[in-house]
Amino acid sequence: MAHPGTAVGRLLLLLFVGAVCGVMVAGLMIPAAAVAGSAAGFSAGFIRKLPDELKIDTPAQATTVLASDGSVIATFFSQNRDSVALDQMSPSIRNGIVAIEDARFYEHGGIDPTGILRALAATAGGGRQGASTITQQYVNNVIIQSHIAAGHPDQVKLGAAKTVGDKIREMKLAIALEKTYSKDQILQGYLNIIYFNHNVYGIEAAAEYYFGVHAKDLSLPQAATLAGVINNPAYFDPVTEPAHAIGRRNIVLHKMLEQGKITAAAHDSAIKSPIGLNVHPARQGCMAAVTAPYFCDYVQRLILNDPAYGADEDARRNVLYRGGLTIRTTLDPGLQRVAQDQVNATIAGTDPLQRGAALVSIEPGTGKILTIAQNTAYNPAPAPGNYMGNFALPATDANGHPLDGAGGFQIGSTIKPFIFAQWLNAGKSMNTVLNGAVRDYPPGFPWTNSCGTTTGAYDPATGTHLLPNDDPNHYYPMSVLQGLYQSINTITFQSASLLDLCDVQKMTTAAGITDGHTNKPYDFSNISNLIGSVDVAPVTMANAFATFASGGTYCAPRALVSITDSHGSALPVPGPDCHQSIDPGVAAGVTYALKNVLTRGSGYNIPVNKTGYDIFAKTGTTDGNTMTWTVGATAGIATASWFGSYKGTGPQWVNQNITINGRYYAGVDGADLAGGQWGRFMDAAAPRFKTSAFGRPPAPTLETPAR
Repeated sequence: MAHPGTAVGRLLLLLFVGAVCGVMVAGLMIPAAAVAGSAAGFSAGFIRKLPDELKIDTPAQATTVLASDGSVIATFFSQNRDSVALDQMSPSIRNGIVAIEDARFYEHGGIDPTGILRALAATAGGGRQGASTITQQYVNNVIIQSHIAAGHPDQVKLGAAKTVGDKIREMKLAIALEKTYSKDQILQGYLNIIYFNHNVYGIEAAAEYYFGVHAKDLSLPQAATLAGVINNPAYFDPVTEPAHAIGRRNIVLHKMLEQGKITAAAHDSAIKSPIGLNVHPARQGCMAAVTAPYFCDYVQRLILNDPAYGADEDARRNVLYRGGLTIRTTLDPGLQRVAQDQVNATIAGTDPLQRGAALVSIEPGTGKILTIAQNTAYNPAPAPGNYMGNFALPATDANGHPLDGAGGFQIGSTIKPFIFAQWLNAGKSMNTVLNGAVRDYPPGFPWTNSCGTTTGAYDPATGTHLLPNDDPNHYYPMSVLQGLYQSINTITFQSASLLDLCDVQKMTTAAGITDGHTNKPYDFSNISNLIGSVDVAPVTMANAFATFASGGTYCAPRALVSITDSHGSALPVPGPDCHQSIDPGVAAGVTYALKNVLTRGSGYNIPVNKTGYDIFAKTGTTDGNTMTWTVGATAGIATASWFGSYKGTGPQWVNQNITINGRYYAGVDGADLAGGQWGRFMDAAAPRFKTSAFGRPPAPTLETPAR
């Protein structure tokens, strides 16, 4: 038997289909009683058993991620498509497609016996002419898309792979489709689903890709070019095969002239036109998110991790890349640009020591993430400065799903405000004087920790050094307040020795602080953790300080505002999750104390407006100056700023006796690079948000106890 792909096979197939064509019309249109007992009746019965319902889902659509002002951050798609209504398509493309693909489109009922006869004649004469109508082509494309959407691309059949049964089924579906939809609806669906090469689907995306215009603005020669592409998108590709494309375009124009769809003058002018390409390759995914790729990656992970968008990650990825979602986020694009400029200026992403810089901002009282910026390039290619890990985020979410986060960094002295907060929460005064000269904490020291045990030592007798301060001039009695704003380790230890460390842990938990790798509560089982040896993510620290700035109201960080599908229907998005977690008086005491950091404490040289409105901060520096921080807030915006090594904490990454941006540092302190980018950013950001004064601490917390 001849193969359907050969000339003889095609002729036999067309003869058979031609014979079936009349039977099919009869089988669908004539009552069964009229043909019962005849060959036609038998064939009609066979045809009736074929499916005649076609489920037309919206074809794969691009998902758009928007910033808070509606500007586009990124798009995600498996097929570059942007569906538009027929009245948003140039008349030239509508007429051109009909002229070249199916001149009798508005006359037949889904299949065209006249077209089949023409194809039979052409095949018999040694030529080749298609017989499928636009409706049949639409049916074929819908079937292909349904297989792909269901995850079964292997079930797609093209060309010679189709059996006679496949062709007859498509014909029946085409006839049934014409009973349900108008011609214009079918043409609209066809023009939105058809393939134009380069992963471009639908006329809107094709117009934008090849000519940089919307479908409604296509000129006659542009429309004729695109109408010609669909017959064989690779062969008639205007980019790679311009001669083929022009030849095919001119055939389309001749057809349009023959059918009276354009004038001779329009035809002659279009024939003379150059192809006039203005190619705009569609960029998608977070690598194309120039201003906020790491925020984009976070949004992507939120979708891929949430069961609300699919049973598993593959299903959610299908929704993200094919579902035509509109994802509105909390990102402030103006501030994001400022943040990105700051981290880029702090250290080049191609730094040979692989040091990083990051800024993360959150709005107190709402949890909205406003910025996520870091100095590396979001790119998987192995090249200097490329890094896919997100400095801002923990490694996983609370359910163990990946966030692509770096897992946080040792936070140094930025943990101290939470020990101070528990000091106030325990009813103690910030003006209590403690002995900052105590440096020896031997094994067996009587720490109180009702959650467990606390070990570790600073004791030369055990081979460890005495507890150090940042400089040798602060080993003397001072208030807990002074110990905080000047970041004196010995005072922090003395205050912690008078508290239940389990209660200190409860305070850090109330502010949302967790280990960036395990998501477990901040751990005080080792005394070194009192000065910040646990890795915590910058977004977590920004939000913890936002809790103080909002008067003790904790709000879970959030990046999503709303999500709608391609039909405009709302999908579930976690709303604001806020509650009072810290006593307002305690929060007021912390903000009161931390304002002093910027005026007479460890951050006095940070370049930030310290008098125009209430603003507070805390610096942090770890051993070897490897990790450095400044975290702080106004009433309207909280920001965590980090500078350090994202590859490790070993001696090769020590930031001492080093020159950065032409400046020598004996040791990089938290107030230096992290503080500098924090201050400049906050000067730009703070006036755009609330700048109201913080509350005054309760009187007992300010009293000077009798000694």
